Amino acid sequence: FRSTMGSLLSRATSKHSSTAEKMAPATFTHYPSAQTTFQPPLIANENAFLGDIATSEPLDPTAPISAGFYRLEKGTPLVYEYTYHEMKIIVDGEFDISDETGKKVHAKKGDVFYFEKGSKITFTTETFGLGFYVGQRKVSDTSGKG
Repeated sequence: FRSTMGSLLSRATSKHSSTAEKMAPATFTHYPSAQTTFQPPLIANENAFLGDIATSEPLDPTAPISAGFYRLEKGTPLVYEYTYHEMKIIVDGEFDISDETGKKVHAKKGDVFYFEKGSKITFTTETFGLGFYVGQRKVSDTSGKG
């Protein structure tokens, strides 16, 4: 594996070396303390909050990804039909998550989920839950049918 990975990396480096010489190197963006300082806006009911903090859309408009935080407080369940693929990690609190197939999970900090495009998911909590997500969609395109 190591030698295969090494050869893949050297090919990737040499493949892009002429382009890299002409363009500025790619960099990263840092969002300090985002989990504790970012306050996502209310999106549904009285208790469901969601907001994007980052997107690749300006750099890749044909296949963008967007990331942010989803917070649910005790109250009305949120039923959401995904119109895109999404990964979510629970970073605080807890959720009860179910789908139309009858699958149910009590999610807690550290749990990771993949929500397939077309899945209809119900989120509820007895306390609160906070998740960090990355979705294959344009920024703020959270128009899931819910």
